[in-house]
Amino acid sequence: MIPQRQRNVIRQRVHTRIRERIHGTAERPRLNVYRSLNHIYTQLIDDNSGATLVSASTVSAKLKTGGNVSAAKEVGKLIAEKAQEKGIKRVVFDRGGYLYHGRIKALADAAREAGLDF
Repeated sequence: MIPQRQRNVIRQRVHTRIRERIHGTAERPRLNVYRSLNHIYTQLIDDNSGATLVSASTVSAKLKTGGNVSAAKEVGKLIAEKAQEKGIKRVVFDRGGYLYHGRIKALADAAREAGLDF
């Protein structure tokens, strides 16, 4: 079993590799995901200006529990709604070095269903 500290170092290395290829613009921002044990956080980032356009999380949504798949679905819907209010339809998905399953996949699927294109 890999210790938690080493697992995070590996995740950060994978995320660095992903970020070499993925770049968000004002027309197509990067949908960044960060997952902690108790919460999940998302941001739409314009990498050209280095600005966060929209953000959503289980903390801002005031969900009772944030570390499960249903909470991730809620955050996915919330980020898509906020993005559409700003006129953003297309994004680039940045899974943050996490495997594409579980909470990350649920968030992505919910954002797609709510109208984001990626």
